[in-house]
Amino acid sequence: MERRFLLVEAGVLPEVFLKVLKAKELLASGSARNISAAAKAVGLSRSAFYKYKDRIFDAQDSREVLTVNATLLDETGALQTLLAGISAAGASIVTINQATPENGAARVAVSIRTGGMRCSLEEMLDRLRTQRAVVELHQAKH
Repeated sequence: MERRFLLVEAGVLPEVFLKVLKAKELLASGSARNISAAAKAVGLSRSAFYKYKDRIFDAQDSREVLTVNATLLDETGALQTLLAGISAAGASIVTINQATPENGAARVAVSIRTGGMRCSLEEMLDRLRTQRAVVELHQAKH
């Protein structure tokens, strides 16, 4: 049977589905140390959690992930300033990969989730390009 996905407003779903999502959030955030604790915290049986855990997903978790490539001057605080600019735009940082500096500069690849951004991607990139330590910056082509 082919898998079929629906996007449904959370308010019309049975409460058990919402409890499964909440339990998964508790586990992901570390607020619950195991499935038993997460299920208990949301008032859900472990069997119900196991029944639905691989079938229920939050649409917010599927927000677009993209990579920003930058060349930064090799100076204290350069990466921290870049990451602060990304966070200030409302993007969430997924991964950071920085190469060893060569000739006074280092290449950095930052994967971000764009769903919570308070400005457009282009606005964020333009702001990041104006940072003193940013030599070059662009969105990676996927």
